[in-house]
Amino acid sequence: MKRSYYLIIFIFGISLSSFGQQRPQYTQYIFNNYLLNSALSGIENYTDFKAGYRKQWSGIEGSPQTTFASAHWSLGSDYLWKNPLSMPEKGDDPMSDNYMQNYTASPSHHGMGAMVVLDKIGPISRLDANLTYAYHLQLSGTLNLSVGAAVGITRIGLNVNELDLEDPNDPALNNTVTSQVKPDLGMGVWLYGARFFAGASVQQILPQKLAFTSDPNYKSGKEVPHTFITAGYKFFIDEGISAIPSVMVKYVNPAPLSVDANLKIAFKDRFWLGGSYRYNDSYSAMAGLNINKLINLTYSYDFTTSQLNKVSYGSHEIVLGLQLNNAYHILSTMRMW
Repeated sequence: MKRSYYLIIFIFGISLSSFGQQRPQYTQYIFNNYLLNSALSGIENYTDFKAGYRKQWSGIEGSPQTTFASAHWSLGSDYLWKNPLSMPEKGDDPMSDNYMQNYTASPSHHGMGAMVVLDKIGPISRLDANLTYAYHLQLSGTLNLSVGAAVGITRIGLNVNELDLEDPNDPALNNTVTSQVKPDLGMGVWLYGARFFAGASVQQILPQKLAFTSDPNYKSGKEVPHTFITAGYKFFIDEGISAIPSVMVKYVNPAPLSVDANLKIAFKDRFWLGGSYRYNDSYSAMAGLNINKLINLTYSYDFTTSQLNKVSYGSHEIVLGLQLNNAYHILSTMRMW
């Protein structure tokens, strides 16, 4: 039984370090890129709070579950985009075509934020807690470039009570490492204007070893960097209807390159519909509603296209957003996404 126990630990360690991503997977990241890129800290004209839950591969016991909460805000007492030609009057649609034609970049400023992410896969849980900072530089009258960093800690735990062993008192459990805490560091850049955005970020920059046993023969696990590159552009179909296509490339060595294509269609920024395709993995349908100047709600469902579709019912993700200190009393002042 000791050999079978070590086989379980070895498989989990390898899956975390080599064949799959170690960070959670999201479908609605395009509407909260802050989760992936610290350079968005303080990009909005209000405090942007979001809380979400994702159930991946429903129908499979022990499949990934992710819960998160994030908030970020600009530093200083001045409102961003306070130029009257740039910011609309109270109640006006800030994402209209007319508004975009008068867009001006925000003044250079600082931003900060915080996020907590709890990810659980079978008996393994991961808790990430980070503080973030970004500086937004005004490059021109309509262009900003921000650079950000995230620092924090990661706690990885193993619940031995969820291991299916023939002998619950197996001596091999004496070597189990049930909890380990590691430092965490991430960095990112973000370029944005009236109609486009582009960014790149790296998470888990610091090399860290991972092991669930003190046996030196089974200490091959390690954390690896996660790289994200994304870009999008906004088109207007009509004065009140916009379309935002975007792409994201994710690289986690030695896993295969992951490529996403997304499309969001918004109707006067009151509600929106969207879709996403992740190469060789899934299709997604998304919808969102800006309930009022404070609250917005979004939901997505993933249709799995890999072999997992034979045992999985797809993935669900729901996100609640709050626009705190929304001084202009408008439905959404999100820059574009």
